[in-house]
Amino acid sequence: MTGFSVNATVVAPHLPGPAPPRSETPMSDLRASRRLAAEWESHARTFMSWPALESVWEEDLRYVRKDIAGLARAVADYEYVVMMARPDQLAAAQRACGSQVEVIPLPVDDLWARDTVPVFVEEAGRVLGVDVNFNGWGLKQVHAHDALVGRNLLPAYGTPRIQAPFVAEGGSFETDGEGTLLVTESSIVNDNRNPGRSRDLIEAELKEVLGVEKVIWLRGVRGEDITDAHVDSLVRFTAPGVILLDRAFPGTPADSWSRSADQAFSVLSEATDARGRRFEIIDLPQPDPDRVRGHDDDFLSTYANFYIGNDAVYVPRFGDRRADDRARGILQDQFPERDVVQVRIDTLATGGGGIHCATHDQPGRPVD
Repeated sequence: MTGFSVNATVVAPHLPGPAPPRSETPMSDLRASRRLAAEWESHARTFMSWPALESVWEEDLRYVRKDIAGLARAVADYEYVVMMARPDQLAAAQRACGSQVEVIPLPVDDLWARDTVPVFVEEAGRVLGVDVNFNGWGLKQVHAHDALVGRNLLPAYGTPRIQAPFVAEGGSFETDGEGTLLVTESSIVNDNRNPGRSRDLIEAELKEVLGVEKVIWLRGVRGEDITDAHVDSLVRFTAPGVILLDRAFPGTPADSWSRSADQAFSVLSEATDARGRRFEIIDLPQPDPDRVRGHDDDFLSTYANFYIGNDAVYVPRFGDRRADDRARGILQDQFPERDVVQVRIDTLATGGGGIHCATHDQPGRPVD
């Protein structure tokens, strides 16, 4: 449990700009022992957010809430889940999510907890929250409350907050827990987040703030989705040295997304990780676009946006039975000691995101 109550005091919202203010913890105080853990390591809890923006979801708001509640229930079968919800929506969120989920009163705008909750790192036996200055994916949307999730959430868990010197989102990063970080240039070396800042500068800051040793840059795709192509829908680690790569359904005409996957493969096939290992790259094919249940232009039909929990892995079930089964089998091969849980997220996926986008793990000993 936490120190939250229905009458909890939270910081008033403001509109973030592209440049972050001064860090609460000086860069000179950062320790070399800092480490960004892999997702398959032990979680204390999973954070999620209850979607609130009718301006974004319109008539689909009730349906995406159903998706989020179903996902929260699925994760809560295996580990502790904390759902952040606006105080006036607290009771409705609790009814939808059930008693296994702890719903806390904290003003949020939308469901993308991966991007709004701070990135957790470990240092000297404690967990720290790195606030990466969420600014609505390069000021594409106004998320005044989501911009303050780091400031409002961490104190209740006694988690020190460090403010990064750059703007990013949690979905921008993928790590093996052994010092290797995968990032798309399009999502962070971008003037809508970090104007005038070079890749070399940002890389140095990533290494210092997150405690990683090697950053591998993938090109990504600029301006074609709201995230500018987060890495967590393209490539994912399943173990040190092992990567799953999103691939278009066979026979699909080439586009910027398939070319991005080709470029990622080219880079990764020649790269080594922070320990000098070459990568094993395994294709994770998308479903047949004619067989999935969702057909919106923004529909994210990748299986790569899965979430690794303490005892289970959560992956979408899109409706193409053959592809769904294939993805489940690939993930089961990678995580033989975990259950692979398929979750229906049809409305959530129309928003351009997936299961990983809607969840955020906090490392640590699991909450009883």
